[in-house]
Amino acid sequence: MNETRIDDRGPTGPPPQSDFAARSLRLETLIRLRWLAVAGQSVAVAAVYFGLGFPLPLVWCIGLIALSAALNIGLGVIFPASLRLGARPALLLLSYDALQLGALLFVTGGLGNPFAILLLVPVIVSATTLAPRPTMLLGALVVVVATVLAFAHLPLPWHPGETLSLPWIYTVGVWVALVSTCAFTGTYAFRVAEEARQLARALNATEMVLAREQHLSALDGLAAAAAHELGTPLATIALVARELEREMAPDDPRGEDIALLNSQAQRCRDILAKLTSLSGELDQAIAHRPVTHLIEEVVEPYRAFGTEIVVLAPEANGAEPIGRRNPAIIQALANLVENAVDFADTRVEVGIAWDAREVAVTVSDDGRGFSPAILSRIGEPYVTTRGPAGDDRAHHEAGGLGLGLFIAKTLLERTGARLTFRNNEPPKRGAMVRVAWPRVLMEVPAKGERPPTAAGAA
Repeated sequence: MNETRIDDRGPTGPPPQSDFAARSLRLETLIRLRWLAVAGQSVAVAAVYFGLGFPLPLVWCIGLIALSAALNIGLGVIFPASLRLGARPALLLLSYDALQLGALLFVTGGLGNPFAILLLVPVIVSATTLAPRPTMLLGALVVVVATVLAFAHLPLPWHPGETLSLPWIYTVGVWVALVSTCAFTGTYAFRVAEEARQLARALNATEMVLAREQHLSALDGLAAAAAHELGTPLATIALVARELEREMAPDDPRGEDIALLNSQAQRCRDILAKLTSLSGELDQAIAHRPVTHLIEEVVEPYRAFGTEIVVLAPEANGAEPIGRRNPAIIQALANLVENAVDFADTRVEVGIAWDAREVAVTVSDDGRGFSPAILSRIGEPYVTTRGPAGDDRAHHEAGGLGLGLFIAKTLLERTGARLTFRNNEPPKRGAMVRVAWPRVLMEVPAKGERPPTAAGAA
C-alpha cells in the first residue's frame, strides 16, 4: 500500500530500515583523506629513516603505504569521484584505513609510537558522516587494534645498537587514553554533526513551508482578481438568461437548458463569493452547525454530476461535534469531493467519524487511484497526474491545473488538520483522502471559553 502522511512537520515517509542506510559519504572525501595519510606516512618514514638514522623495516613500511596509494588509484579509476557511498562501503573503507595504520604501527613500535593517536581519525570521520551503528563498529575495531598493538609489535625505531624499552604502565596509559578519547571524541563529533544536520533539515523544511505559502498567497491574489473580473460578465449572463426564460413559451424544449444556464451562473457567483471570503482563522465563524450537516452542504452541489455520492452515517460514538462553518474548510473539502467525482467511475463515498479526541472525514472513490509515481508529491502545485503514469490525457483536456489538492491541503493544514493520501486496499479500487482534526479545533467552545488555536491544541 502506497501512503504518504502530511502533517505540521511536512511530508513524512517510512523510517530508514537501518542505521546503515541513514547517511552517505562522498568517495572523493575518503580518497583525499587517504592521499593526505599517504603523504604524511611517507614523510614520517623518510624523516625517521633518513633524517634521524633510526633503523626500521623499510620494505614493510613502503609496501603498506603503496597499498593505500594503489587502493586510491583503483577507486579513482573504477568509480566517479562524486559517488556517494552507503554506510556499508564507507565502513569497509574506513576499516581498511584503521587496519593499514595498525599494521604500520605494528612494525614501528606499537602504542609506543607517538603516531598511534592517528587511530582515532577513521572514528572521527565516521562519527561526523555516518550513523551511530557503523561508527560503534568502527570504534570497536580500533579498540581491538589498539589492544593487539599493546601486546604485540616490533621494537620502536631507535639509535642503532640501542633499544628503547617503555614501562608497561606507560603502554597501559596510552591504551586507556586511546580508548577513552575514541569514545569521547566520537560521541562529541557525532552530536555536533547531528545538530548541524538537524538545523539543515529544519531550514529546508522552513524554506518548503515558505515556498508553499508564497504559492497560496499568489493564488489568493488570483482568486480576488478572478472574482472581480468575472463578476460583471456573470451578471450579464444571468441577466440575458432570465430575459430569454421570460420570452420563451412554457412548452419550449429549450427551457430546461436556459434553467440550467441560470443555475450554473448562480453557482459560479456563489463560488466566487466563497473565494473572496476564505479565511484560515478558526474564530471567523459564519455559523455553527453539526458536522454531518456541514458535509451535506459540501457534497450537495456535486450530486447532479451523474456520480453517486454516498455520505456514510457515523456509528454512535458520543455526542456529535458542532463545528464552525469555516469557509476555508468547506471550500477545501469541496475541492476534495470534486476531485473524487472527476476521477470516480460510478461512486464516491464520504465518511464521517468522531470520538472524544478526533473528528475525521474520508473521501474515497472507485476510480484508478493515485499513481505511485506521484503519491509522495500529492499536494504540490501543478501535480495533476492521477491513475497510471501517462494516463492523464482526459484530465488535462478538462482543464485541470493540479491546484485543487494543493489549495485544499494548504487550507486544511492552516486549520490544524492532518491529511493522509493513499489508495484503497484491494479488492477495493480508487483513492482515499483522510482529513482529521483534534476535536477541540472543530467543536464550538462553550460560552465564555476562549477558542483554541491550532498551535495550542497541538
